[in-house]
Formats: sequence, C-alpha cells, structure tokens
Amino acid sequence: MDTSDLFTSCKKGDVCRVRYLLEQRDVEINVRDKWDSTPLYYACLCGHEELVQYLLANGAKCEANTFDGERCLYGALNDTIRRVLKEYKQITAKCMKRDYYDAFLQRLLEQGYHSDIVFIVHGKSFCAHRCVLGARSAYFAEMFETKWKGKNVIALKHPLINPAAFSSLLQYLYTGCLDIDVEYVNDCKRLAKQCQLQDLIEDLETKCKKVYEFVSSKPGTCVKVLTIEPSGDSRLQEDLALLAECALPAEFRVGFGELPFDSTDSFSSYPDLCFRVANYSFLCHKAFFCGRSDYFKALLEDHFSESEELQTQPSIPVVTLHDISEEIFIRVLYYIYSDDTELSPENAYEVLCVADMYLLPGLKRLCGRILAQVLDEDSVVSIWKIAKLFQLTRLEDQCTEYMARIIEKLVEFEEFAAAVKENADAVEERQETDSIPLVDDIRFHITSNVQTYSAIEEANQKLDALDNLLASIGLEC
Repeated sequence: MDTSDLFTSCKKGDVCRVRYLLEQRDVEINVRDKWDSTPLYYACLCGHEELVQYLLANGAKCEANTFDGERCLYGALNDTIRRVLKEYKQITAKCMKRDYYDAFLQRLLEQGYHSDIVFIVHGKSFCAHRCVLGARSAYFAEMFETKWKGKNVIALKHPLINPAAFSSLLQYLYTGCLDIDVEYVNDCKRLAKQCQLQDLIEDLETKCKKVYEFVSSKPGTCVKVLTIEPSGDSRLQEDLALLAECALPAEFRVGFGELPFDSTDSFSSYPDLCFRVANYSFLCHKAFFCGRSDYFKALLEDHFSESEELQTQPSIPVVTLHDISEEIFIRVLYYIYSDDTELSPENAYEVLCVADMYLLPGLKRLCGRILAQVLDEDSVVSIWKIAKLFQLTRLEDQCTEYMARIIEKLVEFEEFAAAVKENADAVEERQETDSIPLVDDIRFHITSNVQTYSAIEEANQKLDALDNLLASIGLEC
C-alpha cells in the first residue's frame, strides 16, 4: 500500500506525503511499478518541479545517457524540469541509498577488504572473495576447486576477455546490479555464458530490446549505458544465504536453512573466522562480519590477537561470543549474509536487543516489522516504548497510527495516560502549553486524509476524547 501511495503522491505532486513515505515509512525511492516507471518519472511527467528537486536530492536515479535518465528527460512536462534534471549535480543512489545491505556489497566490491583472490585481466587487477564468487556462480566454485585450487593470483590472458566487461561481471556477482557501456554488452554476454549465468544473459537481452524500442520511438534520445537492477525476488540473497548455511555447525543444518536440501557438503566456502557460541563453532568470513557491523569490526580487527585458533584448521582464529544463545546467533548469522532471517513475535524482541548491541540497524528494522504485525490495544503502548527506545521510526509511526484508530478505547487505559505524561516530561523545559510529541503524532494520523463530512465528525470525536484525557491528567497542548 505504501508503494502505491508513493506513486499516487508523485503524480499529484504532494511533497509532504512523499517526504513522509520516504522518511517515516522507509519506502524505496527507486521502486518501480508494473510499467517499469519510477516515482521520479511520474514527478517529471506531471510537472512537479519542487518534488523533482526533492527526489533528486534524496537519491532518485537520473544518470545521463541511461534508460531511466533519458526517459525522465523525454517525459518531462516542460523545459524547466528538463533543465533541473540536466543541471542537478547527480547524487547517485549508491551514496544516498538507505539499504545497508546494498551499500555493504558495493563497498565489498570496490574496496576489497579481506579479499583472498586477485584476478589480473590484461594488466588490470581485481580483488575478490572466493566465498562470494563461488556462492554466486557454479563455474567459479568449480574452478576454485580444480584449475585455480590453491592460487591467490589468477591471470586471465584470453584476448576476448575485456577488463570493462569483467568489471561489470564482478559488479553483477556482488550486487545483483550491472552498469555497462553499450559497446561492451556482447563482451559481457560472452563472459556470462562462460560463467553459466543464464539469468544475466536473459536480463541483458531483455534490457537491450527495451532500450532499442525506446530509442527507436523517441527521436533525439541517446542511451550509452545499460543498467540492470535486481528484481524483488533477488537471487543474490538466496545465493549468499548458502554461506550462512555453510557456517552452521552440522547439528543445525537441518531445519534452519532456506534450502530444500543440504548443498553445503559439496561446496567450499573458504572461511577465515570461527565464532564459538555456547560451545558450538560457526565457520564464518571476516569480510561479512566486519563489513556489516562496526561492533564486529572493532572486535575482530582491534582484538584479534586475543583469539585462540581452531584445532582442525590452525589458520582460522576462534572468537568466543558471550551473552547470546546459539538460536539467536543463527538469526543474526543469516541476516549478516543474506539480509533476511526467520523471525517470529516470540523471538523478535530478543533479536532486536542483540541487533542493537551488534550495531545492525537493518536487522532492527526487520524486528520492527514483526512487532508491527502483532499490534493490538493491549500491546500498542509497550511496543511504542520499544520503538522509541531502539529508535525505530517506522514502527513508532505505525504505533501512533494504530493509536489514532483506537484512541476512544485507548484513553481508558492507565498505561496510555502514563505514557503521555512520561512523553511530556521528556520534553526539555516544557512550558504548560507546549506540544507533546506523542499527542502531536496521534493528532496527525487522526486528521490526515480526512475528506468526507462523516470522517470529519469521527475525527472530531477522537480529538475530543484525546483532549479530555489531557485535561484529566493536567496537561494542555
């Protein structure tokens, strides 16, 4: 519903609503509808200049000479918006994106920290990680166990291997995205065929066809860069979840994994780190734990000398984690590798506390989504307090939205009255008539989208109920 609301608000030019959806509801700014259109495209098409500037400033994609960029330019209602698009100093989605997983994978690719393999393609070096390439491509997994076994540097000298195409191939394997100059598309397809990446070949062919049809029907447009983005059911996360599966002790491999069969026996994940949790050993990768969490980065890079070594593999250091059960660590493990994990209302709070300790904001958001599913009149106040404590803005907003719907019942709960008083006391140097954040948020949801006379009447009744509560506890705002 939030995604549909975003597209509708962009067509209307409702900047306030768009800002609310992006900043409070965490809706993805570059989301696409069934016509492959983005929020920025509709803002341009409908001529909403202020909204176009806001979307660009917050990471909406509009790079020159790409399909999306040319489409926005061509579809813009007037020259003023075209000028905004051309003159705006592009902030790429890579530097603005709030998706922690995508940003991590991009850094892993670009910076190559804790890499264990180097490819040299006609004099150009590319640092990589065998665990990632092996999980993403059966071809790489086989080569690391056969022809390239034991090698840390691999020179690719075949004249048909283009460095630019190889770079784009690595980008696809790491991030699920691909940007390539149109002139190198055939080189990239050749590499994809060699690496048995049928999905990539099909995506390239589909995108080429779409770009050709667009350029042919829109005179004056010029697409020089082909861009591929992962679909909603990204194979990337499924592939990298295999690394989490491999990290599990043998006792836990049945039942926890997402895979219908155990494919880990025939797959080498090349671990370089062991976590010991409640006497169980988890074989992991520094690149993922250090890259995903500043807590683990500090733990592993600053205190590495304090760790012991794994007896079966002396080169792998062992780090013991305290104050966490093996079941909860498995939930963290899957999140770190695949950005997803199995959560339930029963374990969401415990995982949330651990995610906060391990500095994993994305996992906190996942826990927030689970808690939002169990909102009712008995739990909404306590969940709102949890949202405030852990700074989960979306969950907090969902709580106040739910409170607004049931406010006439809620005012009878002592717990709610106490929460309002506590929230008022938390406002520094609050004067008698100063606003109370919780009350303001509830009022906002009561009055937003009120359009009919009956809805206005209902909203006024709810506001009266809230005002009566405030008067009864000696607060004005």
